[in-house]
Amino acid sequence: MSKASFIEVILPLALPQQYTYAVDFEKAENIKIGHRVIVQFGKKRIYSAIVYKIHHKKPTDYNPKLIEEIAEKKPIVTSKQLQLWEWIASYYMCTLGEVMSVALPSALKLSSESKFLYNEVEEEIWNKFDDNEYVVAEALQANQELTLEDVKNILMKKNVYPILQKLMFYRICVVKEELQKKYSPKKISFIKINERFKREDALKVLFEKLENKTKQLEVLFHYLQLSPEKNKVKKTDFNKGKKLSQSSLKTLIKNKVFIETKEEISRLIAEKIKIKNVENLSEAQEKAFGEIKDIFKKKNIAVIEGITGSGKTHIYIKLIKEQIEKGKQVLYLLPEIALTAQIVVRLQKYFGNKVGIYHSKFNENERVEIYHKVLKNEYKIILSARSGVFLPFQNLSLVIVDEEHERSYKQFDPAPRYNARDIAIVMSQMYNIKVLLGTATLSLETYRNIELKKYFLVKLTERFGNAILPELNLLDTIDLRNRKKMKGLFSEPFISTMQEALDKKEQIIIFQNRRGYAHYLNCTTCNWIPYCPNCDVSLTYHKFFNKLVCHYCGHNDKLVENCKACGSTDLSIKGIGTEQIEEEIIELFPNKKTSRLDLDTTRRKHGHEEIIFAFQNREVDILIGTQMVTKGLDFDNVSLVGIVNADLLISFPDFRASERAFQLITQVSGRAGRKNKKGKVIIQTGNPQNDLLQILKEERNKDFYFNEMLSRKQFSFPPYINLIQLTIKHKQPEAVRDVSILLANILRQKLGNRILGPTTPFISKIRNLYLRQILIKLEKDSKFIKESKIHILESIKKVKKKFASIRIIIDVDP
Repeated sequence: MSKASFIEVILPLALPQQYTYAVDFEKAENIKIGHRVIVQFGKKRIYSAIVYKIHHKKPTDYNPKLIEEIAEKKPIVTSKQLQLWEWIASYYMCTLGEVMSVALPSALKLSSESKFLYNEVEEEIWNKFDDNEYVVAEALQANQELTLEDVKNILMKKNVYPILQKLMFYRICVVKEELQKKYSPKKISFIKINERFKREDALKVLFEKLENKTKQLEVLFHYLQLSPEKNKVKKTDFNKGKKLSQSSLKTLIKNKVFIETKEEISRLIAEKIKIKNVENLSEAQEKAFGEIKDIFKKKNIAVIEGITGSGKTHIYIKLIKEQIEKGKQVLYLLPEIALTAQIVVRLQKYFGNKVGIYHSKFNENERVEIYHKVLKNEYKIILSARSGVFLPFQNLSLVIVDEEHERSYKQFDPAPRYNARDIAIVMSQMYNIKVLLGTATLSLETYRNIELKKYFLVKLTERFGNAILPELNLLDTIDLRNRKKMKGLFSEPFISTMQEALDKKEQIIIFQNRRGYAHYLNCTTCNWIPYCPNCDVSLTYHKFFNKLVCHYCGHNDKLVENCKACGSTDLSIKGIGTEQIEEEIIELFPNKKTSRLDLDTTRRKHGHEEIIFAFQNREVDILIGTQMVTKGLDFDNVSLVGIVNADLLISFPDFRASERAFQLITQVSGRAGRKNKKGKVIIQTGNPQNDLLQILKEERNKDFYFNEMLSRKQFSFPPYINLIQLTIKHKQPEAVRDVSILLANILRQKLGNRILGPTTPFISKIRNLYLRQILIKLEKDSKFIKESKIHILESIKKVKKKFASIRIIIDVDP
């Protein structure tokens, strides 16, 4: 072997340390940190990995394998990204491989796929096979190779391993590990006449040659009509609208009359957009804009707290414009994909095709293309959900985190369980860039950082265009029901207010934070409730599908007609979902158009946009939705917002329940009464005297923050301390109990009464795994937190040695 250097690589696996590979001399000259390389890991598995370090020190414990190849000419991960990956792995207590898995589009994380190759054997071997084995052997012989999926499809069976094992035993099939390259650029075909026929005399000769070949002449004439200048024509356009002989076209290509070429094009087809000048700001907006710029001269983090409808987006646009004019890049983070539909149209009005969009509704090839465009500095503005923090920016100067309070910025599964808002703050320190957090309802963490002078606050206290804040009304559903003034889910005052709005041709938003038709089914005879067999949770009834569905694992059953416990047919539905509300609204207002915005109606790629733009264009009168309707959407004809059951939000068993309820109700209320119309908000509740609801009604926001911060401090909860939650999972409840007790005891030896639990969570089984949780409270001392995290990881290692099959999930800042 020639001289070799060594590289440490990050593999897309949860490995505790990096693996070292050898690089031969030729490749060593070209390889750089951040390059994607193809490597063999284990006996046969092949992966793409990211070069993390380059050195000349050979490992002493094992002989490093040579890398297979370098995947691209240039590195796809920047040194800044790797620096951020290291921080994420350290803070969120996970591996660099887990960070890589989340940071890169799937199509850039290649792995091998088993392929079964045909091997010639003696004829008598074939007599040893049964029918299924014979069918697969014949298919192998015909195709020379099959994938595992091919074999499953041929036999229409899931378990094909015994069949393949027998075929491998008799050597009629051998396994080959081949890298599956998932990303391929989009290419389209063009047709162009051969250069030698472009001259009129040569073309005339060609016509004479084809005189008796009518169909070929017809194809040639059609080309000249489409392109009189004899330029290339898209093959799809060539075949559009006219029935031409495809065999004649192929003959002309074969005879070199036409030349067919394939060219790479973008999947992200950008329409030509007429660019507008950025609108002038109001006096209040101009003042806030100036204050933000003053903060950015000295500090990196500013917060704009603007009441709903105050025009924060206008300020964002002006800040973006300044950065674009300097040639910089901007990342604009939004908590929900639903929000991108409206915001992207607004940004494109001012910045055209400089705006790129990045979120999970794009397919893998599109995500790879966006990733590369950011890497090449082609996009100046990226509008993204939380995953945008992982993009390879070359010249980033500003990150805007809109609706900074939103829990959607937190990733729950898989690891790393990061918060994009917090990563943006770290990026401001790491890369010396500016970060602007915007919201109408500050998160308590941000509120605390403003108190500590870590962040600097700008307030926007009036609505844009002198719009008036909506009037908030509380309706007592218990009293109204006693007085026979409830019609199904809605009270008479609510219905009459809806009718008034509709009579004025105004629009309505109705919010209910639960999808489906009803929470659960219940036998009124014996109180039986259908539960998910995999999770400790009742099945939600979805009337549209006529199924009972688990929202945790996706399990679904047909709607039962008889109680499975006592056989009674007396089954009733309990609770309210968006689907049931939609049904009642259609009954109440049959001549009005309704639409529903929830996870069930937005599964398709452009589902969000279609519903939102239909409502914006006033094709829909009443929009019913979950949290998706609460976040930053701007509709100028909405005069009424209704919350069907506010008690569900307030009574949730979580220390953040009051904060979330306050934010959700404030945000959804803000959708009403824009553009010089005073709107109304109607909240139905069984407890109108609730402190939180009274604070909201009387607009005493300061009281909410004071009370909530006092409570958090008193009971040692964030933002005054840091939380780490450990979730222990296993198929056997006894194993979960024993491991969680052992782990808690080991942790207490070092951390004492900072350890709470183990406790059984509200939902104690998900996907056939039983759960127990340990909560760790740590004082806000960075050195102490770091030492504690080391102790936690060492304690988990001790436990895992004894119970190898146990799963322990670490969630920092749950």
